[in-house]
This record gives sequence, C-alpha cells and structure tokens, in this order.
Amino acid sequence: MTTDHNHLTTSWGAPVGDNQHSMTAGSRGPTLIQDVHLLEKLAHFNRERVPERVVHAKGAGAHGYFEVTHDLSSYTKLNFLSEIGKRTPMFIRFSTVAGELGSADTVRDPRGFAVKFYTEEGNYDLVGNNTPVFFIRDAIKFPDFIHTQKRHPQTHLKNPDAVWDFWSLSPESLHQVTILMSDRGIPATLRHMHGFGSHTFKWVNAEGQAVWVKYHFKTEQGIKNLDVNLAAKLAGDNPDYHTADLFNAIEQGDFPAWKLYVQIMPLADADTYRYDPFDVTKVWSQKDYPLIEVGRMVLDRNPENYFAEVEQATFSPGSFVPGVEASPDKMLQGRLFAYADAHRYRVGTNHNTLPINRPHTEVNHYQRDGQMTSTSNGGKSVYYEPNSYGGPKESAEAKPAAFAVSGLANSVAYDHDDHYTQAGDLYRLLSDEERIRLVNNIVGAMKPVDNDEIKLRQIGHFYKADPEYGQRVAAGLGLTIE
Repeated sequence: MTTDHNHLTTSWGAPVGDNQHSMTAGSRGPTLIQDVHLLEKLAHFNRERVPERVVHAKGAGAHGYFEVTHDLSSYTKLNFLSEIGKRTPMFIRFSTVAGELGSADTVRDPRGFAVKFYTEEGNYDLVGNNTPVFFIRDAIKFPDFIHTQKRHPQTHLKNPDAVWDFWSLSPESLHQVTILMSDRGIPATLRHMHGFGSHTFKWVNAEGQAVWVKYHFKTEQGIKNLDVNLAAKLAGDNPDYHTADLFNAIEQGDFPAWKLYVQIMPLADADTYRYDPFDVTKVWSQKDYPLIEVGRMVLDRNPENYFAEVEQATFSPGSFVPGVEASPDKMLQGRLFAYADAHRYRVGTNHNTLPINRPHTEVNHYQRDGQMTSTSNGGKSVYYEPNSYGGPKESAEAKPAAFAVSGLANSVAYDHDDHYTQAGDLYRLLSDEERIRLVNNIVGAMKPVDNDEIKLRQIGHFYKADPEYGQRVAAGLGLTIE
C-alpha cells in the first residue's frame, strides 16, 4: 500500500489503480459495470455544472479587505465600521448582466458589483452595479425586463425589438439607458469603473437613530472606457479580457482599490425631497447630500478555484447585519426575496455553509437538514424554539428599527413620474464629443429594430429629456419628429 500523500483516489478515498483504461472483458470486450471508478467519473462529469445565474451569469471575483478611514459611528452601529483602521475581509464578484456564462466581457451592459463583507456579526452583502440607477423601479417588472435581454424563443437570437419596445414603454428606464449608451457603457477593465449600492438603505446607530444612505465606490485607478470598435474586436479575439485583466493585475501585485463614500439623508427629508429617494431610477444630488468618505477596499488575492469561489459565491441584498436595514425601495424589496431564493435553487438550501459563503463568526439557528448538508447539522442540540434546553435566543439589539407606514393595501405606482429631468441633466453634462458617441451608440443599437413605432416612441422620450437629444437620435435613424 502506498504511503504517498499524492496518490490518486476515488471520492470515497480509495486508491485508484488505473485511470487511463476502463475495465473490460478482454482487450476488445465490452466495459464492465463493476468498474465503479469509471462510473463515478462519468456520473460526476454529467453533474459538474450547476445552473448558471439567470442574470449576472458571467463574472470574475477576488478576495481583499475593507479598511475604515473615517468614523461614521454617529450614523451606524455597523460593527465593521466601528473604528478607524479596522480591517474586514471581503470578497467581490464583478459581472455582466444579460449574457450567458460563456459570453464576452466587453459588451455594452451594466456590470454587477457585489461585495461580501465577512464581519464579526455575520456576512453583509452589498449587491449593486457600476451604475447609480437601474432600468426599472418595481420588482414586478424585473422578469419581463430580463426576458427582453435574453434570446427570442423561436430564433434563439438577441431581439432588439423586444429591448427597445420594453424601454420605450417604460420611460423610467431613460436615465439608465442614457448611462448605458454613453462611454461608460463599456468599461475598459473591471478595475477602472465605479461601483454603487444603487438602492437607498437605512443606517441605524447605537442609540436607535436612523438615516437613509446610498453607497458609492470610487475607483482609485481612474475611470477608463473602451472604444466601441476595440470592444467589438476584443469580444472576438479575447472574450475573457476583463476576467484576465483582473486576475493578472492581482497576480502581479497591482492591487486594485476603491474608496467607499456614502450620502446621508435625514429620515424626514424623504417626505419633502424633490425626487422620491427610494426610486432606484433616480440619484440624489451630491450638492444636496455630499459624499462622505467611509473607507478603502483593496483586492489583493485571487481565487484558488473559480468554481468553488466565484461560481458558488452567493450574494443577497437581504444579508444584513445590525446597523443597516432595508428601505421602502420597491425594487430592493423584491430583491430581498429573489436573490436568496435563486441561490437556494441554483446552489442549494445550504449554500451559506460553503467555504466562500460561510460567515467568519459562529452560526446558531434551528434550520436543519436539506440537500448537501456538510456541517454537523446542529448535532444533538435542540432543534426548535421556544425550548427549555438553553437553545440560542434572540438579541433584542438586533431588531430592525421601527418606522411608520400608512396607506391602503393596493398595487400602486410611485407618486413621482418625472423620468426626464435627470436623464436630460446627464445629457447636458456631456461634452459635445461624448454626446456624439452617445447618439451614435443609440442609433447603432436601434437600427436593427424593425418597428418604426417603437423607434418613434423611444425618440419621444429622448426629446422630452432634451430636444437636441431627441433630434440627434431621430436624424441618425432617418426619422422625423412630428
């Protein structure tokens, strides 16, 4: 029996005698079913892939740390922000949104920006994008929106008619569409883009006082974007360009970093601000609510195994820890359920016990069993509550802060429907060269649309944001605004 610790074994630990030849009845005979090593290899191979994410399927990730640089304890009791200089390990996953697992990195698409902080009070996930806004503001529209970004059920091809039909019938998308079609629609690398929590969240301090908060990660590498022609070339020549760039930069010791800032809004301002602060299609003016520095995120370690760490990493906007809570943002409210439920389907009900998702703190709960239970499953401890046997109990200080709600239970829209001012302001902030590229990108994306009614409807939205914006797009498409 070999004592070599590098010997090949089966999954149950038995040594393998031959990994190059199947066991057969003679040199030309049929393969024997008793070759259990062969059967195991083939059966496992058939099951190597978990379902890919419905959105954000293609991604890259890295480990790092977050270091506090400014004291914000007057706003939040978040433990990992409790003192200047405190470092918290974290993991980040960047991703495209619409494409499949094997799609190209350099497409025009928002980028996911999902951060997992392994805090002393559990994992805190901040699951955002590289844009401060989103296309829609109510989760009930999300499945329909994503359907338009996927493939036609008959042709199995991307369908620009569906994309622009949905956007033209959903004017709240205009702000995000303008960002997507601008230079920032194709980042040069994952290191050269900002990240945002996008949603409004609530911070609560040790005294129970609360504020509304938005997160901004500002890249220290500077903003860089790709020319559309170079991006298209890279999509064919090196579809994993962003993935490779991030891995190689970290491997060479060129550790990317971002500074985290927040905007703070007093609770009462939500009732009087000129935009609904919970509408994720809008931003808060930084003149009204200036950026406040919190700390610095540094990525300094690559994954050892892509599948175990990047593919099986699970993030949920509902993974809160004491000091941060949800807001009434309708889109966020839907994500609180949808993300964790997707992971339970895709990876399994025990996804949080996997090493990449496992909290760096003791876990005590009454959840038991389920597929792929790899822990002690609670051992012989009490498995229900309330109980008389000293089982884990609630922490009163961890209860979310109360806030008043009112109104009739009904399916209602947001009270504010100004979808044009912020998109127009963004357009007017661009230089003329940037506007030309924006319009060219839009025209190029809309030309394949067969239905002129869809084109004219969307042009009308551009025109309402800024007349020049609409006129330039119309001219590029050879259409006239009446």
